[in-house]
Amino acid sequence: MSEKVKETVAEEVSRIRGLSDDAVRSGAYLYPLRGIIYFVSHRDLWQPLWSKLTPTLTLGLGVTTAMFLFTYLPQLAVLAFTSGPLAVISTTLLVLSESSTIVTVLSKTFLIEDALIDTFDGTLVSKNMTNIVSEGRQIKSGNNSMAKLGKLAKRPFAKFTPKALIRYLMYLPLNFIPVVGSVLFVILQGKRVGPNAHSRYFQLKQWSETRKEEFVHQHQAAYTSFGVASVLLELVPVASIFFAFTNTVGAALWAADLERGETTAPNLKEQMRKAE
Repeated sequence: MSEKVKETVAEEVSRIRGLSDDAVRSGAYLYPLRGIIYFVSHRDLWQPLWSKLTPTLTLGLGVTTAMFLFTYLPQLAVLAFTSGPLAVISTTLLVLSESSTIVTVLSKTFLIEDALIDTFDGTLVSKNMTNIVSEGRQIKSGNNSMAKLGKLAKRPFAKFTPKALIRYLMYLPLNFIPVVGSVLFVILQGKRVGPNAHSRYFQLKQWSETRKEEFVHQHQAAYTSFGVASVLLELVPVASIFFAFTNTVGAALWAADLERGETTAPNLKEQMRKAE
């Protein structure tokens, strides 16, 4: 029995090591950082964010205030047993990250969905990918990438479903486990967030659900690494909405590289051809 356990553990460690190696080689985790640089240096991409800034800041202030009023003390009581004298700091950081997550979820669902689609499409247009963007919306003449965006034909970004919310609440207690629990929480969230970041891209490619799932499965490490980097950025208090937009830019830059076959992910170019 003990030999079987050792063999299973060894196989799992080997699998995780292989996924980690693939994630590093893919370079996908760098796209959220590239998204920040590209967003900051292209002022025309700021328009969707500016248009939603006031309501999202108001939402963020309200959610954060409510979280500290109603959840801080209960979570402090729990963390006092696991974090000892650091419980105050740990609880504050935990409530801030929870607030950021809730604000991001509510904003993406009710406030900024269209703005994120515009940001994704605008980034593709700025990378001379108007041919693929035209599959999902009208393209007009204009003096910058955002001005060229016409009427949407389809709305691909999935709202935060009850299933996803239940999964998030199931994973949330992991944060009560010092260090290891928080790492697992971010990885599990990243595994979900990564593929979702390309939901618009998959729609513009007109891929079926089966084709999309196969492609994501074949490149699970790359998408998870992208998702982990995105989740970490969106956990930053106050700045989470800003990073939601820069992560969208990063996802579009990755999509543009996929179209050009310039990605560093192993065998990704060949898989793209097969998926066509």
